[in-house]
Amino acid sequence: MLNNNFIELNEADFEREVLRALQPVLVEFWAGWSEASMAMAPLLETVAKDAAVPVKIVRVNVERHENLTDQYSVRAVPTLLLFNQGAAQDQIVGRTTAKAVCERLEKVAAREITQTNKTP
Repeated sequence: MLNNNFIELNEADFEREVLRALQPVLVEFWAGWSEASMAMAPLLETVAKDAAVPVKIVRVNVERHENLTDQYSVRAVPTLLLFNQGAAQDQIVGRTTAKAVCERLEKVAAREITQTNKTP
């Protein structure tokens, strides 16, 4: 079940909630008929509660939002895309673990810190 840690997006919200976000955003592309997608909900709740890397978690239903699905070349569900500073930085397709997701988030956050600390 979804809780306050998750935002269900549509095409109109995607730019504001993902592309303009100041923090990393984990986007789950999912489908209600997919058992693997349903199994991701508890994993994503675990990731959302992990304070080590602040991340916003959003979901996009591939059946309702085909334009976004096509735009990001999603061909299987679940697909997780990790956005940072308006761009997709990483992708995980299929089932995974909370540990693997957190490790990927930490790498993206480390890249952001490195880029921020570079001198112009």
